[in-house]
Amino acid sequence: MEKVKYLVIGNSAAAIGALEAIREVDKEGSILILSDEPYHVYSRPLISEHLAYHRPLEKMLYRDTGYYQRNNINKRLGVSVTGIDPVAKTATLDGEGTLKWEKLLLATGGAPILPPLKGMEKEGVFTFTRLDDAKSIDDYLDSNTVTSAVVVGGGLIGVSVTEALVKREVPVTVVEMKDRLLNTILDGDSSAVVESTLRRAGVSLETGRTVVSINKDRAAPGKAGSITLDDGRRLFCQLVILAIGVKPRIELVEGAGIEVDRGICVDRHMQTSVKDIYAAGDAAQAYDCIYCQNRVVPIWPNAYSGGRVAGLNMAGVKSQYDNATVMNSLKYFGLAMTSIGIVAPAEEGYEVICWHDSHFYRKIVLKDGQVVGMVFTGDVEYSGVIFSLMKDKVDVSPFKEKLVSPDFNLACLPEDIRREKLSRISL
Repeated sequence: MEKVKYLVIGNSAAAIGALEAIREVDKEGSILILSDEPYHVYSRPLISEHLAYHRPLEKMLYRDTGYYQRNNINKRLGVSVTGIDPVAKTATLDGEGTLKWEKLLLATGGAPILPPLKGMEKEGVFTFTRLDDAKSIDDYLDSNTVTSAVVVGGGLIGVSVTEALVKREVPVTVVEMKDRLLNTILDGDSSAVVESTLRRAGVSLETGRTVVSINKDRAAPGKAGSITLDDGRRLFCQLVILAIGVKPRIELVEGAGIEVDRGICVDRHMQTSVKDIYAAGDAAQAYDCIYCQNRVVPIWPNAYSGGRVAGLNMAGVKSQYDNATVMNSLKYFGLAMTSIGIVAPAEEGYEVICWHDSHFYRKIVLKDGQVVGMVFTGDVEYSGVIFSLMKDKVDVSPFKEKLVSPDFNLACLPEDIRREKLSRISL
């Protein structure tokens, strides 16, 4: 039976974070990375660029093509793992036997959430989380007449694919069941800014609505021709993108004795409830330093940093996952946005400070004088400075109003804090 010291299941940000950490500590230990995708590691956020501009895979790579060989990492791409045995420390591969490992990282990512819709099996219905999804939509656009599309879901995935379709000159309607777009990462005012931006780009919005069926209507047999909303209206379309969100891929650990909640539960070292088995990325339910509890946070930078912590611990170097929270820095339809931490507190004990005009919106959320959340739209240049104040748990009470000022810069900070921030930059 084949044996490896480190087995990594998955081939995205969390996996790369772990591989790089392991190799910093252990130059020789055998590493095998397995992925059910056939591609060299690529940046998943760039799949919208592939759809919009036919961006080739070689310009989407997260690491160069010589990365695995240069770091003495064995890879098997396009191979599925069908099961793991935590006691025997084995993994069963689909059609390729069984192998044994000493340390295991589960970086299996997330799977698209599929609503229970009648007609989902029709041609012209897609999800949008992997490169193959973007390729399939691209092929469909090239081989079919698509005069309108419906995107089901107004979150990050939905807005991303909407922008790509608009760039392909496809009219789009976004259907979102909540009353506003990007409702999990923005507050009401910043969501309104995003919605206005999308409408100016020609996107139609149906908020507070759900899709109940995908219909044939005028389409050829087996193809999508319209959707029906929960209020009975029909929207004609030849393309439907299901972009409700992602859920952690936990199927490998179900029944394996590993603790699972919404995701695979891990401690501050990214180790699961079973010794020598770690998890990171979208599959893991890990510590959030702002909410002070374990949460599923499917964010690319957190996946890398969580994987890195896992890799260090797998290689015998103690490390903790301490500074992660929800954080998004985005640009859609020319509008820059930064959203970090708690942006719309539902409980008492928080202080909110805002500033906005017709172009920009700035908001910080404080608790006990410390920044615990922020939303910027438009000008986001100094959002990183405020995030550093958040991570360092600085008491900003004496200068809190300056943080949302349109004239804010490093000179607005007290001298001792400014010197400390500048010294970090100089390093």
